[in-house]
Amino acid sequence: MIRRNNYVLVVLDSCRYDSFIKARPKALRKLGQVERRWSYASWTAPSHYNLLMGLMPHLSPTHVFASEYYKRDFLKFNERLGCTNIEFKALVPRLYLPPFLKETLGYSTHAMVSLPVLNPKTPINVGFDSFRLMEKHNDMRAMVHAMKFSEEKPSFYLLNVGETHYPYALPGEPEESWPRIHGVHGVFKHMDDLLVGGKLVRRKGKFFDEAQLRALRHRQVKAVKYLDTVIEEMFDLLPPNTYVTITSDHGELFGEEGYFGHGPIVHEKVLEVPFVEGKLR
Repeated sequence: MIRRNNYVLVVLDSCRYDSFIKARPKALRKLGQVERRWSYASWTAPSHYNLLMGLMPHLSPTHVFASEYYKRDFLKFNERLGCTNIEFKALVPRLYLPPFLKETLGYSTHAMVSLPVLNPKTPINVGFDSFRLMEKHNDMRAMVHAMKFSEEKPSFYLLNVGETHYPYALPGEPEESWPRIHGVHGVFKHMDDLLVGGKLVRRKGKFFDEAQLRALRHRQVKAVKYLDTVIEEMFDLLPPNTYVTITSDHGELFGEEGYFGHGPIVHEKVLEVPFVEGKLR
């Protein structure tokens, strides 16, 4: 009997593709070739809903019917899960991956999230055996050490990682050293992720300037470099029969065409995301 794979989906919140590439992560690349893909949404909650429908960031292919692309993309779950007969129609009528994994394939299903818009009271928590909003928004290492795998059944884990989300803070970094940008820091402080992005507006005094924006972008790149070390630790702890997908829910704007952040923004850089996956040997 072929044993199904454990499956771990790691979402580096707000990590844009070129920040990922500039960080030159090594451990992450052990999974395979990093692809440039496109998110279905520019904000955390709807993007995660798409991911949990089984719709990974797409390749924006030309001259194809959308239904055929979805079909081919979903067939990839046979490789991810170690199955041979999964089709998109298997998710009907719920069209949601966690209950399908749990009820049809016998997985234990778990989520650990960093952003409060994904808290356990939201509709995204359907079909999970456990769903935990972490105490800190920027502590992937705590997630990694909380993961447990059973010999009895395969496990699915969703990890929503917050180090790459504004304020791009690493664990242990004092809050007083975080960037303080009028309007944005307050939004994060009050956990209202609905307004984390928008058009930069010039006000009295200095608001956004090029030096600030470069520093913010550098912080995200630095966060990816740090997370690469945490993911290497995760690889050492995962069972051999584990398939891992690492991507982002959306990108981030650092001043391009007058925008900062993500959410109510239509721009290439807020939809462009990294994507890499593979099975640990």
